[in-house]
Amino acid sequence: MTAEVTQLITIEAAEVVGESPFYIPMTGPATRQRRSLKHDDTFIVLDSHGDIGASAGGPDGLFNADTRYLARLEMVLDEVQPLLLGSNLRDDNSALTVDLTNSDVYRNGRLVLQKDTLHIVRSIFLWRGSAYQRIALQNHGDRPASFDLTLLFDNDFADLFEVRGERRPRRGVGSSRLLGPSDVVLEYRGLDSQIRITALHFEPKPTRLAVNSATYHFELAPKEVIALFVTVSCNKPIMQKPAPFFRGLLAHRRETRRSTMGAANIETSNNIFNEVLCRAMADLNMLMTETPQGRYPYAGIPWYSTTFGRDGLITALQMLWIDPRIAQGVLRRLAFFQAKTTDPQADAEPGKILHEMRGGEMAALREVPFAQYYGSVDSTSLFVLLAGLYVERTGDEETLRELWPAIEAALQWIDGPGDPDKDGFVEYQRATEQGLANQGWKDSHDAIFHADGQLAEGYIALAEVQGYVFAGKRLAARCARRLGLIEMAAKLESEALLLADRFEEAFWCEELGTYALALDGAKRQCKVRSSNAGHVLFTGMARPDRARLVAADLMSPKFFSGWGIRTIARGEARYNPMSYHDGSIWPHDNALIALGFARYGLKHSVAHLFKGLFDTASYMDLRRLPELFCGFQRERRRGPVLYPVACAPQAWASVTPFTLLEAALGLEFDAARGEIRLRDPRLPEFLSEVVLRDLRLGPSSVDLRVRRHGDEVSLEVLRTRGQIQVSIVLTH
Repeated sequence: MTAEVTQLITIEAAEVVGESPFYIPMTGPATRQRRSLKHDDTFIVLDSHGDIGASAGGPDGLFNADTRYLARLEMVLDEVQPLLLGSNLRDDNSALTVDLTNSDVYRNGRLVLQKDTLHIVRSIFLWRGSAYQRIALQNHGDRPASFDLTLLFDNDFADLFEVRGERRPRRGVGSSRLLGPSDVVLEYRGLDSQIRITALHFEPKPTRLAVNSATYHFELAPKEVIALFVTVSCNKPIMQKPAPFFRGLLAHRRETRRSTMGAANIETSNNIFNEVLCRAMADLNMLMTETPQGRYPYAGIPWYSTTFGRDGLITALQMLWIDPRIAQGVLRRLAFFQAKTTDPQADAEPGKILHEMRGGEMAALREVPFAQYYGSVDSTSLFVLLAGLYVERTGDEETLRELWPAIEAALQWIDGPGDPDKDGFVEYQRATEQGLANQGWKDSHDAIFHADGQLAEGYIALAEVQGYVFAGKRLAARCARRLGLIEMAAKLESEALLLADRFEEAFWCEELGTYALALDGAKRQCKVRSSNAGHVLFTGMARPDRARLVAADLMSPKFFSGWGIRTIARGEARYNPMSYHDGSIWPHDNALIALGFARYGLKHSVAHLFKGLFDTASYMDLRRLPELFCGFQRERRRGPVLYPVACAPQAWASVTPFTLLEAALGLEFDAARGEIRLRDPRLPEFLSEVVLRDLRLGPSSVDLRVRRHGDEVSLEVLRTRGQIQVSIVLTH
């Protein structure tokens, strides 16, 4: 039977707020905690019971390429939900295990199955576009157990933007059909003429199978164990049977182990911090996606599980010291998708680097502009910056030559369309009303404003973007010298120094003692204390005397909550600790600021900030730093306040603990000399020892131990492989 598919969105759509057409609505709290798994372009959001769509408050579903392929998968025993015993992700994020038991089951008013008789274990993992589930049951009673286990399933083939709350006047047509005694096929013909297929396979065959349910009748003897398997596949050939559960699970775990080989390993004296690092690395590996150009860190689950330019670039930058291969994959992929033509609807201009790309129906129909969208003012300069840092870290001139045409095109955009009024600053203004109003990393509609709260208008020049351009051009100059382009190198160096002088003149705000957030279209300063100024320190463009003033401001109570540095200082016109960008705390923002502090030798501030974010992670579920959290002041004996729709995991938040460690140790890599330096290293008070193993530089690697002795550290080289030197450099 074919029928029109209606929306089955589990979160209510919210009205558009202000100028943000793709606002993520906040709904009530989830009635069950959510867990996420991901493998390449597929991810799943389930509740703590292992169900999809059985409880309110979460973006549940099995998703592939920005489309939901399963909106409901709920298990009931004799029409009653089981009771939760426990729910755990494996340490490596490869699987979710849920332990359940039965509640009291009555028939005709008579108790036929006493609670806690059955032990039910659901084991779930993703692999190659399919969700695998094993449901094992054991009767712990002293008499036979007779019951029905039913799996209720359904789908809406909702585009991810529909799940986020967007309303569509028209949708495609869906259908469901049985394909034998063990298989159900759900189909959807979209308005983009694409057919999307969900295939459900049950093993052994159910007692009763319908297009929306599968029922097994069990008669379990005392102590008897039985198992059933469910596989849900996205867009696989209908007649193709999925791999058996255990074969797929072993292959998936082997892939997971292989993907971590070659990255530095870290162990510390603090067991809680070790748990933070373990979860962070597991999350990063889960977010990594194999693409034709190399491994790419997708931004976050559930809303950003796709290629994002800015997120990928910053995540790769933060991971450079651990595993520079990630940067290589990011740079190659973004070079491949670099804009070649002008397309106002996509905010594309030749040389620009991608903001995001989407594979769903709404993107294909341009109901949203994100099929390949370039509305990011900083991705292009960050691309140049990361390319330069990657070459410095690895000495990989072969990849540099491969990327050089894309680097040159990016530089041409920076000096051309990126600076429309030719005042030397890179600026943005969306090309159409459908694009993002703000195009820096703080891209919510109200993030860029003046001291009185009025939103900035016209072409906007953000403070941190000028810093990215400065650092990018200096690094590009070094790359040009490597390639024998001496005149170009001199030109880029000269342009960078001129930009630094002009920036100080245009952005320094004496009355605030920090850099202005931005310049608006009339070249008026947005005189707002913001964390953006900390990114200027990260790039090295700030004058040393002013860098110290900025750092002192960022570590004052106006900014530093005790947990981290707020995006906007307390007391500013639009300050709101519960907002997305106007007073909340973003771990990756703090990580780049910490690198800025370290650049200017402010290691006491690094240690203080490191401690705040470590304490934050210690309070978080799974020891996982989320995308952001609220900016309320820290209080004794209370943890940080969560932000309701923050992604977790989020790539640049996950890598933050490693970046904080990099800043504290002052790690520097000199590929030409085969030398690793620790510049002014200082460990925070919660770490007395850090051991780094398999820290690589070219073909060589080293294991080393750093110990804290008050405010000083000692260095011990445990093992070297190949030609490599390690030293401490004290400058402050």
